[in-house]
Amino acid sequence: MTLLKFVDDKWGPVGSFNWFATHGTSMSRTNSLISGDNKGAAARFMEDWFDQNGVQSTDSDKSAANEIPRRVSDIIPIVHENYHELRELAASFQSSSGKPATRFLSVARRVRSALRLADKPTFVSAFCQSNCGDVSPNVLGAFCTDTGLPCDFNHSTCGGKNELCYGRGPSYPDEFESTRIIGDRQFQKAVDLFNKASEQLKGKVDYRHTYLDFSKIDVTLPKQGGSEVVKTCPAAMGFAFAAGTTDGPGAFDFTQGDDQGNPFWELVRNLLKTPNKEQIDCQQPKPILLDTGEMKKPYDWAPSILPIQILRIGQLVILSVPGEFTTMAGRRLRDAVRTVLTSGGHGEFNNIHVVIAGLTNTYSQYVTTFEEYQVQRYEGASTLFGPHTLSAYIQEFKKLATALISGQSIVPGPQPPNLLDKQISLLTPVVVDMTPPGVKFGDVSVDVPKNSTFKRGDMVTVVFWSACPRNDLMTEGTFSLVEILHGKDSWVPAYDDDDFCLRFIWSRPAKLSPRSQATMEWRIPESAAPGVYRIRHFGASKSLFGSISHFTGSSSAFVVA
Repeated sequence: MTLLKFVDDKWGPVGSFNWFATHGTSMSRTNSLISGDNKGAAARFMEDWFDQNGVQSTDSDKSAANEIPRRVSDIIPIVHENYHELRELAASFQSSSGKPATRFLSVARRVRSALRLADKPTFVSAFCQSNCGDVSPNVLGAFCTDTGLPCDFNHSTCGGKNELCYGRGPSYPDEFESTRIIGDRQFQKAVDLFNKASEQLKGKVDYRHTYLDFSKIDVTLPKQGGSEVVKTCPAAMGFAFAAGTTDGPGAFDFTQGDDQGNPFWELVRNLLKTPNKEQIDCQQPKPILLDTGEMKKPYDWAPSILPIQILRIGQLVILSVPGEFTTMAGRRLRDAVRTVLTSGGHGEFNNIHVVIAGLTNTYSQYVTTFEEYQVQRYEGASTLFGPHTLSAYIQEFKKLATALISGQSIVPGPQPPNLLDKQISLLTPVVVDMTPPGVKFGDVSVDVPKNSTFKRGDMVTVVFWSACPRNDLMTEGTFSLVEILHGKDSWVPAYDDDDFCLRFIWSRPAKLSPRSQATMEWRIPESAAPGVYRIRHFGASKSLFGSISHFTGSSSAFVVA
């Protein structure tokens, strides 16, 4: 992991970016909730850590007593004399009927609302992706779901079938906990680097950027006695692409490591597009399943014009690549660029740090080494532009590095097509939201048990009558909120959608039903303060005539002891 710490002259540390390679696949494809996966969890953990433990402002005129903590859930509430008083206090707050609200209310009640921090910068922590192509967070290995035995090593199959081979995270079978663990490991390392960061970046800020048509790049390769020129190919996906990986297996009879193909699926492929001999020879040993680079209707099935970019901030050099490089592919690219910079920079780049920023600016599947491509596992089959794709990247990045040293400009290259007006959406619009007769949006459907008490680690569940979340995505706001009672009648935000412990689950009783419900699940964290709590829901409903109306509702109060 490489970490960049941002320090403001007045406020002190205001953020950090780090680069570490691992897939965001701790949550499996069976998860139907929107999730930032392990990197999103790590970012949330670190931002909360800084707000609770970070360096204070360097502005001596601003006292710590006047600062408003972002995580108000960490404020210890008024300590009541005994548990019975807490129960009596909770019993006085029954679930509220759904009532109209404004969108601003959801924004204002959010735990980390920017409205409470208008006078200071918000600490931002980014857990950036790197060359993650063959790096899985499911660190226990891949096992067969039917037998529990390890999958076939070479083909990631179980009895010849890829569908049964799944990777296991560190807390298998609880993928939520696995996500938390992998996120926490990245967070802990980032905190360590953040606290130890001492090398100040000094020097120029510069960049070079260009577009390249990767379907037809001439690549010069060294060979004994001279060199040879090879070419990249129009994009194509191999048979092993359809096999998926142990993080998400494919279907049918596809397997990883397939360099032969299958007559039946070749027949199916030919109904879409039959690759010509030149394309087949260019992509060898990849058997082509989808000739995406030559499929143009309704628009290009795969990009061909891709951006590459090199950024310099003092002695930090960032290589922005539009795909998922494997571990070794990324290492070769970094080494090649470092060699160019150090050998031609006249000492200016002797102490540089080179990192890869993966999946940047656009996406073009995977990039493997030439040797990995020959094996045709999932990553090789998903390397679009043929066996010399990595060599093309290395060649072109070396040109950018040379231009960076000399101060020369770079030809911008061909512009990618603008496809915004050609996009096709199969997502039907929201027609109308409704509730049962006598029920309002925001009413509680399933409340917490009467006079209930929970302890840390328990799950609290409340169900509200709701509406489709697509009516308003609540950007900068929240759908779900846990509030803690301060004093006798003041409810303060404690946890919301951003918190790993709180889940918002929306569902309809039937696919075409205009009715829907929102389930809030709060796993009470060990750090939760004892006190009286309630769960609140914010949403927006759509009328038959298209108008959007916001609403809110809350559960009965309960005690966390």
